[in-house]
Amino acid sequence: MAGLSAFAIGLLFGGGLLLSGMANPANVLAFLDVYGAWNPSLAFVMGGAIGVAAPVFAWVRRRPRTLGGATIDLPARGPVTRQLVLGSVLFGIGWGLVGLYPGPALVLLGQGGEALAKAALFTASLGIGLWMAVWWGRRTG
Repeated sequence: MAGLSAFAIGLLFGGGLLLSGMANPANVLAFLDVYGAWNPSLAFVMGGAIGVAAPVFAWVRRRPRTLGGATIDLPARGPVTRQLVLGSVLFGIGWGLVGLYPGPALVLLGQGGEALAKAALFTASLGIGLWMAVWWGRRTG
């Protein structure tokens, strides 16, 4: 049952990315181009997502288990670290360069078409970056 609900939620999320235009790198880059041909439509998408997610997170924080009975294990709030800031900056630079981030890249991999090569290169680079982060974390302790 958990696998089926995860699949349904993944389909809903991917469909939302396609419907909102967040899986289209051109839309994302136009949103980030605040001094050029700025397209504010994704701000409304993000505002809508926050409006839906905020009350759900508030509700979830008061519950010990999911509706399916699984334990809820939210990460603890902690201090802002140098690694967090550096990771956020790298994420933002990558997002601004190609207009993709992990969710939409995976959607585009499944969609195929002309964006497939860009999404495949992004996903491979993401995998290498994650491997490097794990390697560095083990090395530095």
